[in-house]
Amino acid sequence: MDIKQWTYKYMNKLKTAWKKGIIQRTSRMTYDVVWNVILLFIIVGMVGIIFAGGIGAGYFASLVKDEPVRSYESMKKDIYNYEETSKLYYAGEKYIGDVRSDLHREEISLDEVSDVLIDAVIATEDEFFREHKGIVPKAIIRAIYQEATNSDTKTGGSTLTQQLIKNQILTNEVSFDRKAKEIVLALRLENFFEKDEILEAYLNVIPYGRNASGDNIAGIQTAAQGIFGINADEINLAQAAYLAGLPQSPSKYTPFVNTGGLKNEEDLEPGINRMKSVLKRMYDAEYITEEKYKEALEYDIVADFSEAKESPRDKTPHLVITIQEKAEEILMEKLAEDNGYTMEDLEENEELNEQYEMLAKRELSMNGYNIHSTIDKDIYEAMNKAAREYQYYGPDKKDPETGEIEQIQTGAYLIDNKTGKTISFVGSREFTEDNQINYAFRPRQIGSTSKPIAVYAPAMEKGEVQPGSVLADIPTTFRGHSFGNYGGGQYGLVSARKALASSYNRPAVRVYDRILNSNPAEEYLEKMGISSLSEDDKASYSMALGGMTHGATVAEVVNAYTTLSNQGQFKDAYIVEKITTNDGEVIYEHESEAVDVFSPQTAYLTLDMMRDVIRAGTASYLNSQLKHGGVDWAGKTGTSSDYWDAWFIGTNPNVTFGTWIGYKEPSSIQCRSCSLRYNERNLKLWAALINAAADVNPELIAPKERFKQPGGLVRRSYCAISGMLPSDLCKEAGLIRSDLFNAKFVPSKTDDSLIAGEGGATVMVDGKEVIAGPNTPQEFTVGEGVGLEFNPDFIKRNGYDKLADISMLFPRQNRELWEKIGYSGAKGSDVVKDDGKAPTAPSAVNISGSKLSWKKSGSKDVVGYRIFYKPKDGGGFKLIGHTIDSTYPISKDPGTYHVKAVDYFGLESGASKEAVLKGKSPDDEEKKKKEEKDKPKKEDKEKDKKEEQKKNEESKQNKEDEKNKEDKENNSENDGGEGGKNNGDNKNNEENNSDKKNKQKK
Repeated sequence: MDIKQWTYKYMNKLKTAWKKGIIQRTSRMTYDVVWNVILLFIIVGMVGIIFAGGIGAGYFASLVKDEPVRSYESMKKDIYNYEETSKLYYAGEKYIGDVRSDLHREEISLDEVSDVLIDAVIATEDEFFREHKGIVPKAIIRAIYQEATNSDTKTGGSTLTQQLIKNQILTNEVSFDRKAKEIVLALRLENFFEKDEILEAYLNVIPYGRNASGDNIAGIQTAAQGIFGINADEINLAQAAYLAGLPQSPSKYTPFVNTGGLKNEEDLEPGINRMKSVLKRMYDAEYITEEKYKEALEYDIVADFSEAKESPRDKTPHLVITIQEKAEEILMEKLAEDNGYTMEDLEENEELNEQYEMLAKRELSMNGYNIHSTIDKDIYEAMNKAAREYQYYGPDKKDPETGEIEQIQTGAYLIDNKTGKTISFVGSREFTEDNQINYAFRPRQIGSTSKPIAVYAPAMEKGEVQPGSVLADIPTTFRGHSFGNYGGGQYGLVSARKALASSYNRPAVRVYDRILNSNPAEEYLEKMGISSLSEDDKASYSMALGGMTHGATVAEVVNAYTTLSNQGQFKDAYIVEKITTNDGEVIYEHESEAVDVFSPQTAYLTLDMMRDVIRAGTASYLNSQLKHGGVDWAGKTGTSSDYWDAWFIGTNPNVTFGTWIGYKEPSSIQCRSCSLRYNERNLKLWAALINAAADVNPELIAPKERFKQPGGLVRRSYCAISGMLPSDLCKEAGLIRSDLFNAKFVPSKTDDSLIAGEGGATVMVDGKEVIAGPNTPQEFTVGEGVGLEFNPDFIKRNGYDKLADISMLFPRQNRELWEKIGYSGAKGSDVVKDDGKAPTAPSAVNISGSKLSWKKSGSKDVVGYRIFYKPKDGGGFKLIGHTIDSTYPISKDPGTYHVKAVDYFGLESGASKEAVLKGKSPDDEEKKKKEEKDKPKKEDKEKDKKEEQKKNEESKQNKEDEKNKEDKENNSENDGGEGGKNNGDNKNNEENNSDKKNKQKK
């Protein structure tokens, strides 16, 4: 069957079925079935949707059930509670920089942000920001779908409002729980706040990567400044697009590396591409025209990036860290007090202390405070520059274990006396990653800088000593401990003034012994800010010499010395003047409190003694180093055990300044090869720093006025032996001295240290007058007890009778006056020990004119010398005289002399080497007369001989001249050549000689 027949057959069947109604019935049934099935699916779908919605709503409700209903005030506090970096200032409102913080942020109002930057942010982050009520449902569904399908492309569903909620109230946690709360809070926030308020908060909160210094930054103003170096209202279109693109991935798109400085070209590309993407969105949203869009695409944004800058912490690291730490201490105490705690509570509770330390750090880093310091910018910079450039610190040393090279370090501190303001300090020679120690605040052993404030001032306050008090620098034991001076010397009876000026140790310990039971460390040192004293320190004699368990800082010691310059009142030094908010509200301002420590009289007397330290004591080298003369400086040096530390603290009516030098790990700073001794190196440094400061502000640092002497002081004479009022005998001995005294503590008793000789011949032995012994040759004794003697009662009362030799009391100055004083409290044989040996003979006997001299015997018990003579014409030696000196007058008679030494016990030495005086005999006189008589005949013969010799020489010369004339005529050409050469050589020789003379003159 062909296709035509087949088609006809089936068409007829279809017509028949239609006429009979079969097709209609079948279609109706199919329709009914399909419709019913569709309806069923619709009903089931709706039920499913309602069910799913119910489940979703229930699930959503379960996610936010724990979220409290927040009030307007609560939400306002939260969204505006963004971290803002606190700022640091020098004195006089000079900006230093920001505090150290993990995040730098500066608050700004919306009207300070350029419109183009606002448009860029909205176009990029939330194109429907002005229309929505906090969320965009379509965006949320799209984000949920992308999350559910794990799509590679995730456009995000958060509005600016939601991002603000996430940053300020919630966390960055990725979860449905956090997202649900974010939606609820966003809707509530939009209900409370205007769009511009939300946008302003957002722009101040959002992170923007890093600035040119490598710091983390947040907030649009900080970003504009940190990335382009301009304010947010100065941003152009390309810059706005770049900033608006950063929040999506700050670390990826930021143009700077975390150590500061620009990324390489390849790493800059993602940020630039992101900028172009933002420009496209702005164009699509019709914020900019096509012309501006194309122009911005071609803009060289890289040229606008800020160059790497040295951060304040890099430029002045010790300053930034110190001011920040002091501010944190202030805020810590304030926060604790607000909650009912004292600092003592915190010190006793370590956990509580750590809690408030953390709170104070957070307070400072988040609240945008302005920290106003007392530091003078110009003086600080000048002093630290001088410290860096100083060339005489001493040698570097190598650690034998680690091999590291260690420098001698320094710490210095400068305080205004009257206010307690810290004007400047030096933390170290340089700040490095390996050594960040601030040595101005690091405890070290303080050496003899303790003597004025721990010993002499407290003792004068109690009336135990005065500047003219006499102290014995002799070996003494204090409670089982013995002390010595550096170098091992001893200096006898000296005044307290001299003992301090020369920094003798034994007198200081002797004075400290008198006051130790009253606990001077606690009574005085702690009042002056020395805070690290242990109980052992308070009971130890070592405190008198600066030996402490923990030591003290340069800042503390300088702080304590200001007490002396403030007439005995202590005003604690400080660095932070005040702390204010951005609105100018003062939340802290320093208030000085004066603490009475010493009377004005004690303070002045101590200063006056310290003047002598510089005038003629251990710091006398300083005078040659000071640039500004005429300043009334008083000071004290200090050296710790084994020469580990060297100190000098100096004060004048305006300021007090101290320096320290030493190695980080204690080691001797002595240097045999250095041009300066260790203490001179520190004094020279002190002078270099104070000179630099005085150049900046001479009126403050180098005042012309002097310390004012208070009332209640008088000048009195005293006996240098006892410190008591002068006696006639002390005057006779030439040992009257005078000094300033507190009128309340002027000596009231007259000196009794001397008595007149009371019988018994005396003799001088080794510079001491002692009573002659039974075998002492009488020719060397003096009278019957003539002269002055020490009073045995005085000697015994002061314990001097235990000395092996009373001459140990004799000071080095004016010693000859003391040597004339005898001591009959003991027999000569008790003072002069018999060794049973004859003395050694004198040496170097010599005759000069009519004087015979010799070098004294080396024996210590010699009382005099006997002189012997032997005539030239024969005979033996005979005794012709005696003396206690080392010279003896002689006649002109020719002969031979020798000398013998005689000791206290009558033993005589062997004869010295002989000295001969040549004389003239009668035979010599006759010979001389004959020579005089024959002299004319001899002279005539010599004259004739000389004349004959002269005639022979003239004849010989004539013959040579004739011969030369003949040679010259025959050889004139050659002679001329030689002559020219010789003349040249002579000229050169003259020039060389001239050069030598000139060099010798130079």
